[in-house]
Amino acid sequence: MTTQIPDLGYTPVADIFKLPAGINFGPCSGVAVNAKNNILVFNRGEHALMEFDNAGNYLRTMARGVFTNPHGLRIDREGNIWATDTGAHFVVKMTADGRILMVLGVKGRAGEWHQAGHLKCFDEPNDLAFGPKGEVYITQGHGKGNSLVHKFAPDGAHLKTWGGTGKAAGQFDQPHSIVINKNGLLYIADRSNQRIQVFDADGNYVRETSHPGTPCGLCLCNDQSHMMMAHGHAGKVMKLDENCNVLGITGSQGKGPNQYGEAHLIALDQQENIYIADPLNWRVQKLAKN
Repeated sequence: MTTQIPDLGYTPVADIFKLPAGINFGPCSGVAVNAKNNILVFNRGEHALMEFDNAGNYLRTMARGVFTNPHGLRIDREGNIWATDTGAHFVVKMTADGRILMVLGVKGRAGEWHQAGHLKCFDEPNDLAFGPKGEVYITQGHGKGNSLVHKFAPDGAHLKTWGGTGKAAGQFDQPHSIVINKNGLLYIADRSNQRIQVFDADGNYVRETSHPGTPCGLCLCNDQSHMMMAHGHAGKVMKLDENCNVLGITGSQGKGPNQYGEAHLIALDQQENIYIADPLNWRVQKLAKN
């Protein structure tokens, strides 16, 4: 007997972003919301990182010319912007104004190599998350890259790496998104293995749940326990509990409102309105909480 999953209870808001004349989004890979409730859109166009207010009014473009293939976008507790680039194999930390503070990896150079015990290069970094003491966890391996998780100290010192490409527990095939809940557990969307794997802060495997399809993006709800998941090419957005049970669902494949070519990465604002980056439809959609 199949239990019907309830609708999430959100309403799509059409085309909220007011772009300057002559400027368009490219394929939209990432989205984040800062403490001001402003929306940051990461896209593969000329203006790769743009900021809008919560009504969708354009505020500014940041870091022009920095990125090759924008992917993941997160904001830390201090309001710094972190971005991953799967094409140029590096991660940057920026101020809220877009000034680069730290570079991890070497732009344009793929593959792990070490010097004096320090990790120097990534291979297609996908996403990142922040531990309770400012640790930074970065997932890598989008296509051909080796699928790993790297742990760094707040100052960028490399602490640990685990994983490897495969299907066994603790291995990955495109660890596409990562969040850390209020209990310090790491949830990783292992996209091509069609599952979410859970680890402790030291990378010890805890458990996993199956999510057939392409589980792409994860973000925490405001209670820091529940999660929203962007479910890739199925065009679905799902709410999960801390055991990854699906509590609600919305969306479908397509090009209309609340439809997606690929529900890629996802963010929530302070009211838990949902923003979904869709690289195939070149847009970020807003779903307003009813």
